[in-house]
Amino acid sequence: MNGADPLSLLSLEPAGPGRYAVPMPPGSQEGGNVVFGGQLMAQMIMASAAASDGSKYVKSMQVIFSRAGLYAAPIHLEVEPFHTGRTWASDLITARQGDRLLTRALVLSTSDEPDLVAHQLLPPPDVSGPDTGEIARGIVFPGAEVRTAKLSSETSGGVPVLSFWTRLPGPCGSLPASQAVLAWATNGWLIELSMRPHRDRVRIEDAHRSLSTGVIAQTLNFHREFDAGSWILVSQEATFAGKGRVHGRGVAHTEDGTLVATFSQDSMVRPGGHGAGSPL
Repeated sequence: MNGADPLSLLSLEPAGPGRYAVPMPPGSQEGGNVVFGGQLMAQMIMASAAASDGSKYVKSMQVIFSRAGLYAAPIHLEVEPFHTGRTWASDLITARQGDRLLTRALVLSTSDEPDLVAHQLLPPPDVSGPDTGEIARGIVFPGAEVRTAKLSSETSGGVPVLSFWTRLPGPCGSLPASQAVLAWATNGWLIELSMRPHRDRVRIEDAHRSLSTGVIAQTLNFHREFDAGSWILVSQEATFAGKGRVHGRGVAHTEDGTLVATFSQDSMVRPGGHGAGSPL
């Protein structure tokens, strides 16, 4: 990754019709040699944009993570058009490492239309603003800022909740890039959040050691335009834990309270350390 260009990880290299080589960071933000799922989601958004004529933007993506990728070998994305119409289009995007299928996503795109009716989930969580938040660490797009967003309680409805602010140091300049940056930030928090009420039994530090953890599927929906160079509030709740599985959901708002995205995630947390094996 070029340190002078924080968006260099989104610059895909054409490798044939509907095929792209993805740039790789020097290593995982989580540690180890397993490619972060948020990276693949972000790059799939860029592959969808590259394969289109620019008349549509990503409305939603449904992703299945079937095998873990490694940083030691190249990864390619293959875009297979599923449907193309005047208003809607869809692509099936597959991430492969050599002959291994890693991840597959169904990406739905839409053309822009004016509001006929409009409403959104209100209000956003009541949190401290980014100007008063403390600088924090977390799995967000490389080079992006993270600041705490303090909630009145660490739980809501009996489950753990978490909010944080994130932004790039400068404007993204395109909606696909902004969507990709946000997608990266939605993927890596919910497993750890689900463990917080059970610190006496499980800890995120034991992942891939005594615990087998991994994101299995994620659905991400975009609702309004935004620029990831401005503050985005990402709020999440670990809705369910049980039977070796965890489920969570989240929302993303701009600083003025506009809802720009919603997402949900299914993951596993079970005994037995597995590093780079298949989660399925």
